[in-house]
Amino acid sequence: MTLTEKISADLIAAMKGGEKVALEAIRAAKTAFLLAKSEKGQEALTADEELKVIQKLVKQRKESAEIYKQNNRPELAEKEIAEANVLEKYLPAKMSEAELEKVLRDIIARIGAKTPADMGKVMGVATKELAGKADGREISAKVKQLLV
Repeated sequence: MTLTEKISADLIAAMKGGEKVALEAIRAAKTAFLLAKSEKGQEALTADEELKVIQKLVKQRKESAEIYKQNNRPELAEKEIAEANVLEKYLPAKMSEAELEKVLRDIIARIGAKTPADMGKVMGVATKELAGKADGREISAKVKQLLV
């Protein structure tokens, strides 16, 4: 079952269950998938493209929540966080810090990176290999730490 099919099934379940937060989040995901497909002129999205869409939606929700918190609107921030939590169920499990460090050490060894000047090379490979498994900021911070 593709992520698009799973989201369609979950949308129906959320409608039947009367889950407002889940319903809004899943509708947003379904809409984003339709827009991504029409932009690319494809019949269906690849699994990587589907993951990128979900990651983008989660990131948007979290950024919006931060803005709402800064503007003293906790009720709106809670709604955004709740939607982000619903959407995160569709992403692969995040790596632990130890797993992330191990993978990054392997990448650094493969590339032969030695100094912080090699960070761009490492980040290029790492972001592709770790897509959906680790946040870009986490990867960047760990690479900086390892290339000192």
